[in-house]
Amino acid sequence: MTTMDQLENLNEFQKKAVLHKEGPLLIIAGAGAGKTKTLTQRILHLIKEGVDPINILAITFTNKAAREMSDRVEEGLTEKNIPGLGYNEKPFVSTFHSLGVRVIKENSKLLNVPRHFTILDQSDSLSFIKQAIKENDLDPKQFTPRAIANVISRQKGDMVSVEKYAAKAGNQYFPQIVSGVWQKYEKKLKEHKSLDFDDLLLKTTVLIEKDEKVRKYYQNLWKYIHIDEYQDTNTVQYRLSKALAQDHQNICVVGDGDQNIYSWRGANMKNIMNFEKDYPKAKVILLEENYRSTQNILQVANDIIKKNTVRVDKNLFTKNQEGEKISLFEAYDETDEARFVANKAKELIKEGLSPKKIAVLYRANFQSRALEEAFLQEEVPYQVLGVRFFERKEIKDVLSFIKAALNPDSLADIKRIINVPPRGIGKVTLLKMFSGKEETLSPAMKERVTDFRKMLMDTAEIAKNKKTSELIKFVMTHSGIEDMLKKGGDEEKERLENLGELVTLATKYDILSPEEGVEKLLTDASLASDQDSLTKNEDAVKLMTVHASKGLEFPYVFVTGLEDDLFPHKKMGEANVSREAEEEERRLFYVAVTRAEEKLFLSYASFRTIFGSKQVNAPSEFIIDINEELIENEGREDTFDSDEAISLPEVEKGDIIKTIYLD
Repeated sequence: MTTMDQLENLNEFQKKAVLHKEGPLLIIAGAGAGKTKTLTQRILHLIKEGVDPINILAITFTNKAAREMSDRVEEGLTEKNIPGLGYNEKPFVSTFHSLGVRVIKENSKLLNVPRHFTILDQSDSLSFIKQAIKENDLDPKQFTPRAIANVISRQKGDMVSVEKYAAKAGNQYFPQIVSGVWQKYEKKLKEHKSLDFDDLLLKTTVLIEKDEKVRKYYQNLWKYIHIDEYQDTNTVQYRLSKALAQDHQNICVVGDGDQNIYSWRGANMKNIMNFEKDYPKAKVILLEENYRSTQNILQVANDIIKKNTVRVDKNLFTKNQEGEKISLFEAYDETDEARFVANKAKELIKEGLSPKKIAVLYRANFQSRALEEAFLQEEVPYQVLGVRFFERKEIKDVLSFIKAALNPDSLADIKRIINVPPRGIGKVTLLKMFSGKEETLSPAMKERVTDFRKMLMDTAEIAKNKKTSELIKFVMTHSGIEDMLKKGGDEEKERLENLGELVTLATKYDILSPEEGVEKLLTDASLASDQDSLTKNEDAVKLMTVHASKGLEFPYVFVTGLEDDLFPHKKMGEANVSREAEEEERRLFYVAVTRAEEKLFLSYASFRTIFGSKQVNAPSEFIIDINEELIENEGREDTFDSDEAISLPEVEKGDIIKTIYLD
């Protein structure tokens, strides 16, 4: 294909972005607007215009995206057959982290690290942090490695060193704890000649900013810089990009503020919003033509996002067909909703649609439980992207309490939960417990072990005499897990939500005798965890959070749980939500809608069981924002059995009603 042929395949605005050569360029690319194609053709055109390929840098966020862009560029270079182009003369297409590895290896002596340094994965980093916690005479159960790792990672992403953090920690309790652990962690990294993922960016950026010779070298090497998903850059990525582009100013960034959904991990939308301030001579091009979705789907997306105030105004349009209306299903409860989704997916598959062309999206992880159950019941193949419900730590912990109570010889379960929450029972004590030498323990330790065993005996008694849902609540309360999670941050609050979903699940076993109910729950949980096929990339319906769906697209998409306080999400215990958080929730729904190519299904439940009690829900404000002419209501045939219908008193959003069990 000739260059002219390739340009003819671009729309007017894509062509402008490709033909632009000198100076800063901001491409605001709406969802499905062909940004990868535009970036690839731009790089190829620069080479055709005489730019040496080794002077071109392209950065994206995932290895998958980098590979895709690199393959397209290489394919284009092969087609162009440019005379005199050597085998190794290619643009450098990579992720930010791969770029960091290259710079560090090339400057290892300056950084006082070996060229063949070790890059710690997340598991290794957590192990080092756990060791540092113990060396500071702290309990890893109280100060969890993951929580401290998250703080360290966020600080490094904000260009904060361990020294700076220690200086500003002052007399604050938790920052002091983090500071002490972080200092030990850094010593371990040096001892093992290792760097963690965040170091790859932090050390690279500090080096390039501070060392003029190094900075000039890379500025002259990469005279043309391209950065994809610019709205997702954090502080360190922003400063690295700016330092590299400082001299030649040939920086092209591509992004969409309307798809900024990662503020919780440091992504700063100001980076893309302030691009024209950083580069006053910047040219701005809007890519608004969508090649993915039907007109009706795009109209919904436009209606939703226009309510946000912090954004670059744009209006997605398409030459695609008008398409089907958006289906809306009002479910009785989460089980009814899940049954509708599973049945509809089954229908579509029977009509010849491949299961992998269907995606089911949800706002919070706990929602997957009801959906998984419905898909298993309807025998619809599915794959969960992310952690499956019964594999989550907090779920395993609670179930291990029950298993240990019912089977005191289950040493694996006792070992798992004896210090959840922390009880000060160490490895030596455990060994003595397991080897029958408890009489050698100190009086204080004997008391702790006795209290623990009594709690297991009490749990066993409840399991024999109370409903399964009451047993789950008992374990959460009396083990101390509930209090521990309530005192934690966002991650712990999400875990508490998941335990609430476990209580909800357990209510379905309440119709059985107590012993039968708990045995059935434990059996079902074990079988669900053993669904090995779910982890394979097979021809199956994909279940995932909206966050996990970014960058993906599917012909048929279900967006579930569209209820106020769930989507948009209101974190447990939060009285007020900031305007910034509200706008990010709206952007998240915009991302969900624009994953759909042909057909979009929306659903919500009038009642959702939280911690075993049915709560009345109002439909999400997002549904209300959609033009009624674009919506068609789905009937409830084959979903909620009318024989099960019950009369309910008039209730308002947030009311709690007693769960009614029907014979």
